[in-house]
Amino acid sequence: MCVYEITGGRPLAGQLTVQGAKNSVLPILAAAVLADGESVIHNCPNLSDVSATLDILRLLGCRVAREGDTVRIDASTLGDSRIPDQLMGEMRSSVVFLGALLARCGGAELSYPGGCELGPRPIDLHLTALRALGAEVREEGGHLLCRSGRGMAGRELCLSIPSVGATENAILAACGCPGLTTIVGAAREPEIEDLQAFLRSMGGQVEGAGTSVVRVLGGKRLHPAEHTVIGDRMAAATYLCAVGAAGGCVCLKGVESGCLTAVLSVLKEAGADVQGEGDTLSIACAAPLCGVRTVRTAPHPGFPTDAQAPLMAAMSCGTGTTMFVENMFLNRYRHVGELARMGADIQVDGRVAVVTGRPLHAAQVRGTDLRGSAALVVAALGAQGKSQVSGVRHILRGYQSLDGDLRALGAQIEKKELPAGTH
Repeated sequence: MCVYEITGGRPLAGQLTVQGAKNSVLPILAAAVLADGESVIHNCPNLSDVSATLDILRLLGCRVAREGDTVRIDASTLGDSRIPDQLMGEMRSSVVFLGALLARCGGAELSYPGGCELGPRPIDLHLTALRALGAEVREEGGHLLCRSGRGMAGRELCLSIPSVGATENAILAACGCPGLTTIVGAAREPEIEDLQAFLRSMGGQVEGAGTSVVRVLGGKRLHPAEHTVIGDRMAAATYLCAVGAAGGCVCLKGVESGCLTAVLSVLKEAGADVQGEGDTLSIACAAPLCGVRTVRTAPHPGFPTDAQAPLMAAMSCGTGTTMFVENMFLNRYRHVGELARMGADIQVDGRVAVVTGRPLHAAQVRGTDLRGSAALVVAALGAQGKSQVSGVRHILRGYQSLDGDLRALGAQIEKKELPAGTH
């Protein structure tokens, strides 16, 4: 079993370039199947979720090559539209292949997606959007069988909630639908803007990403393209929270401050000195973070649910009281019990968690999802003594080198392999 061994109480200092965005690169890689030829994706992070996506592309018949942070996908050899259960079970975002394969192949067959267990995240919205475009979708024995049918064409469709995945699937499917598709109630995340930028570079006619109405003029032949993925705002938020927990002064490059307005606002209110200009962010914390007004997670541009756990960890070793309200997922407080093992004072009632900051101590803790595991690392950086954080496999889904980046900032953190059955 792999763990991070962390000795806390050491302020962080230095500069980092933030990795490419996990939540951008996965739909962009799926979008590469829309063009007959080789697309080149730069700033592609080396994550287990990305590796699983590349495996899916290979099994679909694409030629895939990686050199450093550049990935080449040649979809001219695409020969299949079925994705094996094992790969679908590894990550929830794999469902975005539905829209891309419908547009390119006229059909897709896959099982229900996996990923972190954060409570019900039904893909009904995805399927409703695809059906609205004229796709025929059948569910048989845990598998989804999708066909373009006779009537796939551009039209107006309305999402009942601004689901990021459903928006991406609708955009990708609409690229293969003749006529104009108007997606009303679309998610507004920066990662959707990045997908739009890639599709435009392929010759796609997509506009409106970043607003609640996206328009796609589909049925056009797309060509391969070259694209550089945006920086990962959730990784940046994690490093900002790490400084909030441990103290220090850090500069982050490669991520736009406008993507993190809600997170930066909370950190400023908590006493951190945060500055942002262009693609550079800096944070300085000379004292523990103090309590702030209620933090409510919400779709972009609200406070992101993926930043809730790291911020809660930082506030746990601060001062004062902060209330969190989790509006996105039911099971997004699974890290709370582990933070309590480090001495955190957190009271949970349904979707509400009340955090009273105080000094934390080292402990052996176990992460059970991506952001919750990262939150335990954040807490360990601010705690006194040597902690062990397991659940590293979850962290590797979304962070290219969390331990290496933190060491570069002066943290005392090592990845260790423990004997089977330990902890």
